[in-house]
Amino acid sequence: MASPFVELDIGGRIVKVTNPDRVYFPARGETKLDLVDYYLSVGDGIVRALRDRPCMLHRYPEGVGGEKIYQKRLPKGAPDWVQTAEVSFPSGRTADELCVTELASVAWAVQMSTVEFHPWHTRRPAVEKPDELRIDLDPQPGTGLEDAKRVAQLVREVLSDLGAIGWPKTSGNRGIHIYVRITPDFGFREVRRAALAFAREVERRAPAQVTTAWWKEERGQKVFVDFNQNAKDRTIAAAYSVRGFAHGPVSAPVTWDELPDAETEDFTIATMPQRFAHLGDVHAAIDDVHFDIQPLLDWADRDEADHGLGDAPYPPNYPKMEGEPMRVQPSRARKPPPADA
Repeated sequence: MASPFVELDIGGRIVKVTNPDRVYFPARGETKLDLVDYYLSVGDGIVRALRDRPCMLHRYPEGVGGEKIYQKRLPKGAPDWVQTAEVSFPSGRTADELCVTELASVAWAVQMSTVEFHPWHTRRPAVEKPDELRIDLDPQPGTGLEDAKRVAQLVREVLSDLGAIGWPKTSGNRGIHIYVRITPDFGFREVRRAALAFAREVERRAPAQVTTAWWKEERGQKVFVDFNQNAKDRTIAAAYSVRGFAHGPVSAPVTWDELPDAETEDFTIATMPQRFAHLGDVHAAIDDVHFDIQPLLDWADRDEADHGLGDAPYPPNYPKMEGEPMRVQPSRARKPPPADA
């Protein structure tokens, strides 16, 4: 008979895991308890990635083949030692989201059926001031991970020109994420504007391989640099977060030297514990240096003054922003009447 629960002592906190034998990842048969054990095995890494950040949870109560719940508010029944951070959304509503301060709170979230952790790029002491610029390389149809890896090397060159340090990881799916720690001196709008200027510079250097076009119909077979991942309340999977697929892939931090040979399938809940035991957290120094985004804001001013490149559309759930262009895909936009009409 399957065990109804197990109790784990994690840093002096007792976490009760119910239904520990429920299969969450059918490709190899890993269970809910296997998922808890995975996160414990990469504890320093996942806590570093999440520490003090408001965090949206992707929950799968029946395993990754079942219903997916996007959980912004802290699930009910949390112990009093689980911390939260209050955030506001573009709609004006607010919520208390999970704010990881210790490994036990990660395990408790898994007990609540969390598979994926999606943190904000701000921290609780300054929840409106991002300390992380996120470069999301998203291969479009007709392209793939190899294309994203080539663009990532160009991203590294642009960062080097700026005197900034980027920290790459696989997305756990088809793309590449690169994080840059920044000084938390600006709000979401400025950081997004800086990310857009950076993306346009990458596109300028490799226009045949890179696009910043927000509308999918305009992207072609290129790698999209998703600047909108830096907007308020936009989140991506954390470093060391498992993704909700049958084979249990992990969004895996890698070094720049490893990246050209990295493959998504190399990093799963079955393989990452041994890698982490051998290498530790390869992003352990990520918080040592913070970059000032003012040069990127200067690039944004240059793009607007010299090239007429202003803002780009926000995602559809955002209120209309000042200076934002028309938010309708080009093929559906109303055409002006003929000049002789």
